[in-house]
Amino acid sequence: MSGSEGQGRASPGRLAGIPGFDIDGVARAAERDPGILRLENLDTDLRPPEAAVAATRAALESPAANSYLPFTGRAGLRAAAARHVGLLSGRSYDPDRECVITAGGTEGLFNALLATVDPGDEVILTDPTYAGMLQRVRLAGAVPRLAPWRFDSSAGWHLDLDALASRIGNRTRALFLMNPSVPSGGVLDPDDWRAVAELCERHDLCLLYNAAMERILYDGRPYLHPASLPGMRKRTLTVGSVSKEYRMIGWRVGWIVGPAEVLADVAKVGIYNVVTGVGIGQPGALAALTASDEAGDVAASVARWERRRDAVLEALEGYPVRPAAGGWSLLVDTRPLGLTARELSGRLLARAGVAATPMDAWGGPDAEYQLRLVFSNEPIARLQTLDNRFGDAL
Repeated sequence: MSGSEGQGRASPGRLAGIPGFDIDGVARAAERDPGILRLENLDTDLRPPEAAVAATRAALESPAANSYLPFTGRAGLRAAAARHVGLLSGRSYDPDRECVITAGGTEGLFNALLATVDPGDEVILTDPTYAGMLQRVRLAGAVPRLAPWRFDSSAGWHLDLDALASRIGNRTRALFLMNPSVPSGGVLDPDDWRAVAELCERHDLCLLYNAAMERILYDGRPYLHPASLPGMRKRTLTVGSVSKEYRMIGWRVGWIVGPAEVLADVAKVGIYNVVTGVGIGQPGALAALTASDEAGDVAASVARWERRRDAVLEALEGYPVRPAAGGWSLLVDTRPLGLTARELSGRLLARAGVAATPMDAWGGPDAEYQLRLVFSNEPIARLQTLDNRFGDAL
């Protein structure tokens, strides 16, 4: 390294404006005390499918699982992932030309961006949104434009479609959406998806669809895959994984499914980025996707997470909590409490034994007043203590 002794190293320009990941800091502070309520990270204590665990154990003795090849993922898993997305969307996909296996959904998100946008292009996301999406746009050299989720006490979260349309300009290349959205738990309804499809068609945009939690929907909300809408199969890259719905976070296996002409570029990016998916994780992912009780397994987990969400809402009734319509987390609006999210996070950890992450880097100027509570990793009995814990913190 060059420079005079004691001179600080300058970070590369691509990291300008990209903050660190606060979850790590909160988690390190929390892990010293087993009594702390762990609401800071998207983990879950629900077990993965038994078939996936058994297949992974067997893979440890398989030479084929201890290999780089095939670079785009094992043929059986590509076929299963393409069939999975096809069943959900009502479209068919060629597993050899329209599916690539990735090292988790997060690699897939970055690969999809690098395969579809150039430096200086604009990408539209929601506000708030998963920081791993927002900051990957910046790492790709593109410019994020944010369209807000609005919260109404009677109707819950809804995406501001007028604002979404107004963010589209001459340099816009893609909409980058997650449904249900993290961290808010907002869910696009069928009318929202039709509006998104119309914007994509009118402005010739790609849809980068983060489908990590797509079936984790509460209160009987209907499921709709955006590629099912007219004209959207050719525009939609579906980025999924086994991490959330199948509770297989540590396997680091995901997929990208979409039109062949784009997937050729996605495959090229993947080879020069991470090279290949996790070999010993792929047999377990295949088992999860092809299990005879796959739909029931996911539905049973969703029902348990919904009961946990309800426990949080009941415990914090009277606090400025914004209910989630899906996903694993919800937000507390800290403004009525006279605190920033970072201040409330510190109080909860120090005074009440609750680990929760401020959302400063997860959206626009309102993000500093949004505190995320993850309800997927604690049993109901512990979540019911939140009322007293918030009282202690405040």
